Order: sequence, then structure tokens, then C-alpha cells
Amino acid sequence: MADGPVPRWPQADTFVLKEGEAPTPGAGQALTRTIYVSLDPYQWYYHRERTAPAGAPCHARTVSQVIESRIDGIAAGDFVFNTNGWTEYALMGEGAWRPGYMVPRKLDPSLGRISQAVGVLGMLGLTAYAGMNLMASPKAGETVVISAASGGVGQIAGQLAKQRGARVVGIAGRDAKCHFVTEELGFDACVSHLSPTLPADLAAACPAGIDVYFENVGGKVFEAVLPLFNQAARMTICGLIAHYGDEDGGVERRAALMKLGEPIFNARSMTVKNLSASDFAAGHHDEMLAYVAPLVAAGKIKYREDIRQGLEVIPSSFVEMLRGNNFGKMLAQVSPDPTLGQS
Repeated sequence: MADGPVPRWPQADTFVLKEGEAPTPGAGQALTRTIYVSLDPYQWYYHRERTAPAGAPCHARTVSQVIESRIDGIAAGDFVFNTNGWTEYALMGEGAWRPGYMVPRKLDPSLGRISQAVGVLGMLGLTAYAGMNLMASPKAGETVVISAASGGVGQIAGQLAKQRGARVVGIAGRDAKCHFVTEELGFDACVSHLSPTLPADLAAACPAGIDVYFENVGGKVFEAVLPLFNQAARMTICGLIAHYGDEDGGVERRAALMKLGEPIFNARSMTVKNLSASDFAAGHHDEMLAYVAPLVAAGKIKYREDIRQGLEVIPSSFVEMLRGNNFGKMLAQVSPDPTLGQS
């Protein structure tokens, strides 16, 4: 998806995976077995910046089941959202490293599939809700464009815009993804970033211009969107996945894209905001869950997951996700999910 030289995506041997290691929990801790590992682009940045302690497995949000607990309110058998990373077992609680805003919580399986706690009913749902409803705030009749529209965040963001009465256009990859975006998610149109006529295709899909753009990609996709912005348009920058494989993680290319867009941003009085879910985790997660969970339960927000099987497939699946070869929210299942009757 990136322009220019082939990006240097991570190799399978650059990460640490841990299998079969079950530490003993101390006071204020719980031992958990990982069920689902969320695979998200930001994890490559965390790994490159050595955010986690030395020797720890690659950071990742996870859904786990408690094996043994010394935490009040958490008991053996409970399901939890936590940050075990790329490992089969891990501790949560006092002294266990995690990003400050990724607070472990007990899950209620009656709200939806527990895998959704790292997707539509978790941080991805919050990312889409914050970026679309709280930051861009589309109005009925406006045109909203979503890049990476079939991905974990994009599919939610687009459906949230539809809930507000907007006309929603997706940008995705192969034909099957574009079909899913329009026929399953209910977007009004979808164009392929693989098309040699992407700028013309997008212009035809947005005859009234673009009022809101939810940016997940960058590169040639951003360049196709840029001339179509209307006066007072809003752009929420969630990510630039096309540039995560750059040597600097996309910093230089991001600055170049913003410089390219600046004349249009200024001439059309646009609002351009960077989105960080950490800014909304404490104050808006419960609000998001109260709004989104009933819509998911009622089938008014649909959500597709791409679940791979086994701890050993995580590195190769992660690279596939960065290249856009996933179809839906990418997860790895590393142990049985008892809520699905698996043994």
C-alpha cells in the first residue's frame, strides 16, 4: 500500500513469543491464559521504540481467562481484557507492565463475543467512536470518506457515520472487500486503492466533494482525497499504515503529506486533528460501550473478524495485516474460547 520502495516490514524472528510459561501470581496479581491476541499496526511502533521491558514478548491487547487470582473482584474462570502480548500465559495486576491507558477489566460475555473486547467493543470501537462522533461529528447529508474501510477501525467508523445520516464512501482493496463494505456494512459506495484510476474513481463516488475524511492509510490514498475536500471539511488522522514500514516509522512521510495538504487545509478552512485513543480511554470508554454495544447486538453495526489459529502464526499474520492482506479485524486465537463451547 505504500508508495516508493518496498517497505521493510518486520521479520518473524524480530519478536519474542512465549509458549507454555505460566508464572506464579504474587499479591495483587492474577495469572491468565491468553485466548485472543489483537494484531494492530501500532504494535510495530511499540516494538521499534522498545516501549515494553527488555525481553518481554511483543505488546498486544488480549482477551484472557483467569487461572488463579489474588486481585479483589477477579476470580478464577473470569474473562478479562488485558495486555498479555504475544504469549500464552501472563500476569496482570500490580507490577505487570502495560500502557497506562490500557486498564484491565472484567468482561461480560452477554454483551457480545469476548473477542470483540479487543475490537468493536474495546479500544478499536473507542478509536472509531472518538475519531468520528467526538472529533469529526458528521452531519446528516454530508459525505464521509473512510480509508482502510474493511479494517478493524474503518468498518466501525463508517457505520457510525451512517448512524448519523451521512453519505459514506469507503476505500478498500480487492473486490471482495469493496463488496463487503457496501453490501454488508451498508456504505453508499466503495472504491479500490488498487485501481490505476483511483483519483477519478473517488471523484466519481464523491460528486458533492468530501466533508469528513477518516485517515488510516496515507500515501496515494491521501493524495486522491486531498483535492476533493469541501470548505470547512474535517480530517481525523487515525494512522498512516502505508508508512509504518519506513525507516523512521513514517514520521518524515507524515510531515511531507501534511506539507502537501497545507495549502488546501488553509484555503478551505479545514480542521485537521490527530487521533490518539489514549486521550479518550478514561473519559469515554463506558460512553462508547453504552452507545455501540446495543447497535452491535441489534445488528445495526456489523463487524467482521479475521481470526488466525495458533501462537506460532502471529508474526506472519502480523506482516499480512500490515500489507493489507487481512479481511476484517486481525486476531490470533491461541487457546480455546469456552464461551463458544470449544474444548
